[in-house]
Formats: sequence, structure tokens, C-alpha cells
Amino acid sequence: MNIEAIDLFCGAGGLSYGLQEAGIAVKAGLDLDGKCSYPFEANMAGAKFLEKDLSETTGDELAAFYSQDSVKLLAGCAPCQPFSTLRNGSDRQTNKKWPLLNEFGRMIEALAPDVVTMENVPVLRGEAVFRHFLGLLESNGYNVFWEVVDAADYGVPQRRKRLVLLASKMGPIRLLEPSELGTERVTVREAIGDLPSISAGESSTDDRLHRVRAITQLNLERIKASRPGGTWEDWPERLRLACHRKTSGSSYKSVYGRLEWDKPSGTITTQAHNFGTGRFGHPEQDRPLSLRELAILQSFPEHYRFVDEGEEVEFTPLGRLIGNAVPVKLGNAIGRSIVAHLEHYGDDRSGTN
Repeated sequence: MNIEAIDLFCGAGGLSYGLQEAGIAVKAGLDLDGKCSYPFEANMAGAKFLEKDLSETTGDELAAFYSQDSVKLLAGCAPCQPFSTLRNGSDRQTNKKWPLLNEFGRMIEALAPDVVTMENVPVLRGEAVFRHFLGLLESNGYNVFWEVVDAADYGVPQRRKRLVLLASKMGPIRLLEPSELGTERVTVREAIGDLPSISAGESSTDDRLHRVRAITQLNLERIKASRPGGTWEDWPERLRLACHRKTSGSSYKSVYGRLEWDKPSGTITTQAHNFGTGRFGHPEQDRPLSLRELAILQSFPEHYRFVDEGEEVEFTPLGRLIGNAVPVKLGNAIGRSIVAHLEHYGDDRSGTN
């Protein structure tokens, strides 16, 4: 069966790569961030990257990427900044990214794909925009499933709660359970324990992405005083920040923390290459995590290409691409669930268009 996907808000390709590994042909990815172009096209076989605003894109432009006889999948992860628990909720209604889920809905109506999938932050489930999106799918003849899952249960070496939605015109659809897919939890040690040792501010000679941000002498003392899974409360008083002494800052225990070897990591963010933004210290070496380590904790394969030869490895844009990505193994679980669903229903698409 020829299953073809278009990935809206594709980023560096985490979802697309997972779908591709599941046997789905990714035909195109769309994103406003031009930094996504190289990693998306370099790792997706024959796919085209479109640097475009979805609100300025027509259904006809995207429909041209699908083969006429293919089973059509429309996938995406609308940027979640309006729904993030890390943001103050006061600007939700005015944030310019708020309408993007509605734009996704517009494209569903324009393309009438056989299957739709979306991944997003859990808090979205309580928002009116999500209820509207569900209503749009149901009114267009889709069977809809959604659930909040922990990516760690699907083999991602990271605890990351995400809302996963699947919708099909062929019949009931669901995300397969980890036991059905044979996935198990992966620890930090199993994921990155065999990477070469490097120091803060250094890069590996074998892999340019295995690069670590430099840290100050004071932060070097702080990480040396930190224990895996511990907090800044383990430090001597002279190393503590002024905010730690305030009630408002005392609850942020994981900042400047070390990962634990024998557990999945915490959620990887766009700032995870900075030691002070979370529990992003290496479990053993006195340094922050490298970009490659962060990518692997997002379950990108170690060979995944993020920058072209000769292009500078920059922390801020690459940290953004890695932290915003759909974990590859979660994308693979979504893809395998879609393939199993389509194999069950065959190619019976009567009434789907």
C-alpha cells in the first residue's frame, strides 16, 4: 500500500523521520523556519521542504505532492507556544500563533486526506481551539482518537508528555500500546553513555554536533558540586544564586541539575544546551549536554544530519530545532499505528472524498 505524507510545521523532521521509518513516504514538509530546510531534506528520502507560512498556502499547492492513487496522510505539530505551561497564560488569545491549529483544520478541509495525525502539548486538550478542531474533524467524516502519552513509554530516552491525535475516514483508529509495538523505556546511559568524553566549550573531532557550550568558572564549580538527580540545595551557600533564597525561586529545584544515568531524562527544551535552564548537566562529566546528546535524547539517530558540511554549528538555532522536534520514536509509533490501521482496513476508501 502506497501511503504518502505531508508534514505541516515539520521542523527538523522528527515526526517525518519516524513516519519514514514506519514505511510511509514523506513527500513534503512545510515550516516558516528556513533552518529546517537542510535537516529535513538531508534525512528524508526525496522529500521537498517548503519555507512557507501555512496561512498563505493553498490546498492545491500541497495536493500536487500526493500521487493520485496514494493513501493520503496529513501530519503536523502546530507550534505549541500559545499552550505551553512555561508561558504566562495572559497572552493566549492575542498570541499570533494561536490560529495555527485552525489553519491546520483549513488544510484538512482543502485536502480531505484519508488520515490525519497531530502531536502537541497536553494542556491543549482543555482549550476551546482544540474542541473546535475535534468538531471540524468529526463533521468531515473522521473517526477521531486522542490521548496524552509519555514518550518515554515508546522508547524515547526522555520523559515527555504529549497529546497525540489520530483521525481516519476508513474506520476507528488508535495509537497502539507500547506492549503492542514492543517498545521499552530507555535510560540516559543506554542512549548517550558511549559517546566520547569532551569538556565544556569543546567539540568532538569525529562529530561536529557533539559540541558543548562553554561555561563560566562559577558554573563549573556548581556542576562539580551537583550530584545526579540532586538540586542546587546540595551546593555550598557561596555557590547559590540570589533567586534561590527567594520564595519565588526556591521551588525551581531542577535548574543547574545533573541527569541520572539509569533513568530517562526530563523534557528536552529549546534551551537545554544551557546548563542553568534545567536538569541538563551531564551525569558524570563536568559540563552541559552536547547538541548531539540532546538530539539522541529526542531519539534522533546518531547519524542524523542537522547542518551541511562547512556550515557553522550554532547553539541557539540548533537547540531550537532539537527542542521543538517531535521525538523520532514517538513519530515512529504514530506511523506504525497508522500502517497497522490501514492494513486492517485495506484500500477501502469508499466515501472518503
